[in-house]
Amino acid sequence: MIDPRLSTLRVFSSTGNVARTAELTGYSPSAVSAQLRELQRGLGIQLLIKDGRGVRLTAAGRHFVAGLDSIVTQWELLMASSRTASGQLQASFGLGGFSTAAAELLAPLAAKLRTSRPEMEVRLVEAQPQRCLDLLLSERIDLAVIVASQSQTGTLVQARFEQTVLLDDPLDVVLPADHRLAMNKSVSLEQLADDPWITEAEHSVYRALFVAAFTSLGVTPHIAHEAVEWETMIAFIGAGLGVGLLPRLATLGSVENVVRRRITGVAKPSRRIVAVTRKGSLGSPMIEESLKILQDTAKEIISQRSAEELD
Repeated sequence: MIDPRLSTLRVFSSTGNVARTAELTGYSPSAVSAQLRELQRGLGIQLLIKDGRGVRLTAAGRHFVAGLDSIVTQWELLMASSRTASGQLQASFGLGGFSTAAAELLAPLAAKLRTSRPEMEVRLVEAQPQRCLDLLLSERIDLAVIVASQSQTGTLVQARFEQTVLLDDPLDVVLPADHRLAMNKSVSLEQLADDPWITEAEHSVYRALFVAAFTSLGVTPHIAHEAVEWETMIAFIGAGLGVGLLPRLATLGSVENVVRRRITGVAKPSRRIVAVTRKGSLGSPMIEESLKILQDTAKEIISQRSAEELD
C-alpha cells in the first residue's frame, strides 16, 4: 500500500494548509505535522519550509509531489486491473457531487448499487466541486460528479484526475406565469434583455455561464437579485421579481405560478457535467459500472424533463 505519509503530503500539496489536510485525512493537525516531519527526515530532503505561521512546499517538495502523482497513478491502475482480474470489489465505494447531481444522479446510482452489491458499503456526500476533488485526492470518495470549469483543467488537476463527460445540460429560462412571453414555446435571450434577472453571485460557475451568454450577444443584462439555491431563485421568480436560468437537470418543483421555456436563438447556454475519478482508477469494475448507470440516468432524466415541463 501507499505509505499514508505520502498520501498526507499529496493532500497538503493541494490544500496548502495543515488544518484542512487534517480534516480531509482524518488525522489531527499535530499528527499531520508529525507525519510530514517524519517523511522529510526519512527521505533526507527538505520538503517543507516555514511560511509565516504555517509551512509550504519547497521547490524540491513540489518536484517530489509531481513524481509521486505518477506513482500513485500506477498504483490505481494496478488496483483497478487486479479487481477486474479477481472479480473482487472494494469494501466501500464513495460518491460525491454538487446538490443537483447528488439528488438527481448520485442518489439513484447509490440505490441501484446497494441493491446489486449489498455486500458493499455505498457512501454519498454532497459537496462543491473543489471539495469533491479534495475528497477524491484523500480517498474519502471514489467518484465525483461536478460541473466542468476552467478551474478543473489545470496541469495539477490533469495529473491527478480523469474526467468523463456525462452530459451537456442546457439551461432553460424560468418566467413568472403572467410574463408577456409565458405562452411562447421558446424564447430568446434577446427578448429578455431588458428584464430584471435573478442569478448567482459573482465568480460562480452559473454566473459565468450567464455573463458569457449575454456577452456573446453584446448585451449587458440587469441583475436585480442574487440567489444561491434553485428553490430560492424559483421563489423569487414566482413572486414576480424577475426571470432566471435553470439547468434542465434541475427540477422546477411544484411551484404553480412559474413556467419553464427552452432558449432559442444564437446564445444557448449550457453546462457540461462530468464524472471525475482518480487518475488510473477508470478501469475499476465499480467505476465502469457507475459511469454507465450515470450516463443512462442522465439521458433518461433530460428526455423526461423535456417532455413533462417544456411541452
